[in-house]
Parts: sequence; structure tokens; C-alpha cells
Amino acid sequence: MPISVLLSERKYSFLCLASILLISFAFLLLTYTSYPFFFAFPLPSDIHVSVSSPPPPSRSSSLQFPTEPELETQPADHLDLNVSLNIRWRACRLGSVTVDYIPCLDNSKAIKQLKSKKHLEHRERHCPKPPPRCLVPLPKGYKVPVQWPQSRDMIWYSNVPHPKLVEYKKEQNWVRKSDDYFVFPGGGTQFKNGVTAYIDFIAETVPAIKWGEHIRVVLDVGCGVASFGGYLLDRDVVTMSFAPKDEHEAQIQFALERGIPATLSVIGSKKLTFPDDAYDLIHCARCRVHWEEDGGKPLLELNRILRPGGFFVWSATPVYRNDERDLESECAMLFWYSVYITAMVALTQSICWKVVAKRNNFDSTEIGLVIYQKPSSYSCYAHDRTKRPPLCDRKTKKEVSWYKPLRRCTSRLPVDSNGNLLGWPSPWPHRLRNKPQSLPAEPDAEAIFNEDTKHWAALVSDVYFDALAINWASIRNVMDMNAGYGGFAAALNELPLWVMNVVPIDAQDTLSIIFERGLIGIYHDWCESLSTYPRTYDLLHSSFLFKNRKERCNIIDVAVEMDRILRPGGYLLLQDTMETIQKLNPVLRSLQWSTSLYEGQFLVGKKGFWRPKY
Repeated sequence: MPISVLLSERKYSFLCLASILLISFAFLLLTYTSYPFFFAFPLPSDIHVSVSSPPPPSRSSSLQFPTEPELETQPADHLDLNVSLNIRWRACRLGSVTVDYIPCLDNSKAIKQLKSKKHLEHRERHCPKPPPRCLVPLPKGYKVPVQWPQSRDMIWYSNVPHPKLVEYKKEQNWVRKSDDYFVFPGGGTQFKNGVTAYIDFIAETVPAIKWGEHIRVVLDVGCGVASFGGYLLDRDVVTMSFAPKDEHEAQIQFALERGIPATLSVIGSKKLTFPDDAYDLIHCARCRVHWEEDGGKPLLELNRILRPGGFFVWSATPVYRNDERDLESECAMLFWYSVYITAMVALTQSICWKVVAKRNNFDSTEIGLVIYQKPSSYSCYAHDRTKRPPLCDRKTKKEVSWYKPLRRCTSRLPVDSNGNLLGWPSPWPHRLRNKPQSLPAEPDAEAIFNEDTKHWAALVSDVYFDALAINWASIRNVMDMNAGYGGFAAALNELPLWVMNVVPIDAQDTLSIIFERGLIGIYHDWCESLSTYPRTYDLLHSSFLFKNRKERCNIIDVAVEMDRILRPGGYLLLQDTMETIQKLNPVLRSLQWSTSLYEGQFLVGKKGFWRPKY
């Protein structure tokens, strides 16, 4: 019936009913404006909303995945932490690598398509796109890790069940299996008399190497099971140990399980993810890197990340002396060494490295080494430039070392805003709190740095230690996912733990400042997987990490990566906006994490032992 007829016949009962319907519809429309999730974007087939008890409709505002439209943030006292995205999680199924799966290093499809492996391209990062959304299973019999400091000397065999290294290095005292444990005696290829004696030997050889005072930040190339870095901790030295995956089975995983700082990396075709002039000392004990290859690019990369005035300790001594086979190995190694050292002499001279000590008589210590020092001025570079690699373009000094190719050029020395060469940092521990020389030139830069240091000291003391449900006694391996100036790590300095400071590639580049403070860190893009083993960290710290990454990174993928690298029983400590917390908490709950909220901005998540069966 036409509306005009209804009006002419005064069908008031119809008009009343129609008005009520229109008003009701308008009311519903306005009510749901704040919750567009249910109107605009259907959920994928493997995700649906669930709650432990039926919540009021307003709770659904936190469940905007994966499209993540704008939403109205709910007050903290209205947030239901029981809201969960009931994602049908599946276990990763990748054969023998499953329990140790590293997406960007185990991408077999991409590796097979490489045109060359000459420069170890197959050991570099090749991240799958999109990132996998499977969960890495636990090794059979996985246990809560042995706590530090006992973990330096022994770990559970079931947590890193890789016995090949025991057999491969049985004569060199790296690691032994004893009942349910792996035991680390403190030996190594170069540590025939123990790593402590080796560390003392280096300091005695060059007295300027004052461990824990002049030398604070060390890089150990091809680190084995990282006993060198583990024992340097006793000297107040923090060592970044690194090696490629699978060069020796699970060596970096052994290091991390022991509670020793380490990362997976390789000197191949790309720059290492460290800033220029980062390390006080770089150590290489028979690390089998061909420094002279490709025009000397590998050694030029070490020169880039070595601080001016810093040391390169290179030891390569034959240690096999027992039978004919060992003597043959020794002779072969000596022949290789004589050829190789000739190339090294020419290369180190071309970049003005000075030999400050050499022991090649293989005395009772059974150690032979050369210690070089990088120049701290341009005086040497000015002579006979035709025999030297060219100085790198000034632009490269400002670039973040992320997927950047190695270059055959000599890194420029660091300067301040007035062009003056930077000096050596203050002795440790003063360098932790003194003004870094590499601070920006802005007038208020020092004030901002000092305020940042005070802020983190107060926040850690008043909130992180006293107000949050975190058992700090169980924490050893820590990662700050958005490190800034490293203030969080500085505030934890007195605790028996270490912090991997991550500077995101799209954030202000502060990594040089972090190293100058005597801390360690890496660059990373949180839209990709980290180059580390599963179950690496006891605590992940995130301070407003997601603020500028909503458009680039899917929060579900970041949560999956956090779940991969966090140990069962480990914590996520997140400070962020309520909008971010509303989005992240349901994902963590779907992973069977427990969560708690403090003052509307601090979310604490604790990972359990749950893993999907299929």
C-alpha cells in the first residue's frame, strides 16, 4: 500500500510502529558506531571470538583483527582481560628443524633459489612472506632452564638435545654430557689450559687491555659455545657472541641456554646488524673466516664496527698433537696459516692496523695469537693512498646496517657535530651514565638523555620491581624491543642479567649511544622474525613499540614471534596505549598466556607450557 494512502487513511497504528522501528534502528546504529568490527569486516575462517564468561558487548571493541580499523579506546577499568581471539593455532611441522625453527634462517624454499652461496648467502636472512603463524613445539622433556650462575656450567640436555657437538669436540673440552645435563668445563679449541688462563694471557700480552675498565664491550666471532664471553662476565665485560646457524650444531643455542649473550649472524654478503665503531675489542679464535676474500670485505666489515683505538685479537694455533692424524692436521693447518698470514699482513697494513703484540712460538701455553689495534686518527691513511681501500662515502656513516651490502671501503672515523674526532669512552662503569659523545648536536640533547636515564631508574624501581607480578630472580636473558637510549638496561645493571637492546630500523638510531654506554644491541625490523632460536629470552620488554608500526606490522605476527622467542614461564612486560593493549591482550590470551594490567598502561603477560597438538 502506498505511503500516501496510509497517510490519507490515518493509519496511525502503522505510523507509530514504523516510528518505533526507525528510532530503534537509529539507536542500534549509533550504539554500534564504536564497534565497527561486527559490521564492516568478517573474521577469517580460523578465528572467532571467545571469552571465559560472556562479556558485555563493549568488550568486543578490542578484537579488530586482522583489518584493525579505528576504534574507541575503552577505559582501563572496563577492560576484560579474559577476552580472547580463539585462533585455531597449529604446530609448526618442518621435520628435524621444527623445535628449533627460525623462520628467516630456515626458509628452505628461498635458500634453494639462491644463485650463489659463495659468500655464505645461504646462512643469511631470507624471511618468508607472509610470516608463518604456526607455534614452535617444545623439545620432548623440556624443563624450566637451570638458573644463573649454575647455568654457565650446566644445562638440561632435554632443552637442547643436540649431542653431535659433544662427539665432534670431545678432545677440546667444549662440552660433555653428564646424566641429564650438558656440562661446560670452560675449555675450547684455544683454551687448552682453560678459558680463564686464556683471558689472563691476553691481558698480560697487552697491558692496555684492562678488562672491565678500558675494555667493556666485546664481539666474539665464531664463538663456539661462548665460554670466552661467559667467563669475561666475571671481569665486568659484556660479550656479544655470534656464529651462523648450523656451523657447529646448536652452538648459539647452547650459549643462550647457558645465559650468555649471543646472536645468530654471519659475515657473508651483508653488513652485520651493528652500528659503526661499536666494539672495544673483537676476538676470533680459529673462527675460520677468510678475512682477505672478496677484496678484504670481511675484514673491512670488522674495521667498520671496531671502535677507533680498539683491538682485534686473532688466535689460530694448532692444538692437535696426539697421533699421526693429528700431526697431519697440524701440518695442513700450518701450511694454510703461512699462506693466509701473508694475505692478512698486506690487508691489515692497507687499513692501517698496527700489530701491538704477537706470540707465535707456541710455548707452554699452546697459544699463538696476533693482536692488532685500529688507528684513532687519519695520519696513517694520508700516506700512499693508492695502496689502500678508499674511504667510505660519508652517507654510509648515517645508514642503518640492515640488509646493506658489504663494501670495499674503509669506514670513516667518528666525529662530533663540529667535525672533531671522538675519543675513547669513559672507563666502566662511568661510561654507563656519563654524557655519550655520540649524542645529537641539539642544545637539549644532554638534558633529554639525563632525564631518560632518571625516568627509567625511577620506573624500574617503583613499578617494575615493586608493583608488577614478575619474579625477577628467575630472569637472566632480557630483550628490550624498543631500547631508545638503553635506559631500561642501564637501570637493571646491578642485577645478574643481561639485556639485548633492539633499535627498530624505523626508530631514531640510538644504537651507537647504547654501545658507547657499555651495553650491547642490534638493529631489527619487528615486521620480521628475529635471528635467534626459540625459547631464548626470560623477559621481553616493550615500551610503546607498536606506536608507529600499526600500518607496517600485523600485531598477530609480532605476538607469534614473541611467543617463539620467549621461554615457557617467561614474561612480556609491555607499556603502551590502551588501544594497543586492547588489541594485543586477546591474542596473548589465545596463546594461553596469563595477563594482568597495572594502572591502565602496563600489561604483564606470562607464557605457559601450552602448545597445540596438531
